[in-house]
Amino acid sequence: MGKKLFVGGLPYETNDAQLKELFGACGTVVSAKVIIDKATNRSKGFGFVEMAADEQAKAAIGKFNGFTMGTRRIMVNEARPMEPRPAGGFAPRPSLGGDRRPAGGGFGDRNPNFGADKPAFSERRNRYDNKKKPRDEFDKKGGGKGGKKIKGRDDDDYNEGW
Repeated sequence: MGKKLFVGGLPYETNDAQLKELFGACGTVVSAKVIIDKATNRSKGFGFVEMAADEQAKAAIGKFNGFTMGTRRIMVNEARPMEPRPAGGFAPRPSLGGDRRPAGGGFGDRNPNFGADKPAFSERRNRYDNKKKPRDEFDKKGGGKGGKKIKGRDDDDYNEGW
């Protein structure tokens, strides 16, 4: 089995066929792949080439490492295996020498009167519930305290003037 090579610093216009053609000068190319950014659909400027034999791979490294391709200088070395990454999202933040906050964190821990399991919470909740008035009661009073009731089409005296 051949060696896989990492090719960095490629011009952004380079495609798989051009990469395969370039490395074909050193031997049989099993595969050549330029890595494409999924969001922009543009080359990321690096790729991988797999050569048929180890000797061919060493010859390609010697010949093309530091080679100028277009306007850029490419670097070629043996590809390393991909390192395992955490699944999804960002990597965890490094520890800064311990927790910055006491255990629990959040608003409820700083306010001793807050929390569903505390009697003060249920008292406040009851006061809030008692203050709330249903919307139907508001409408029955004619728009709230001292407000005038607006005549609508359904009122009996609305159509009297016609």
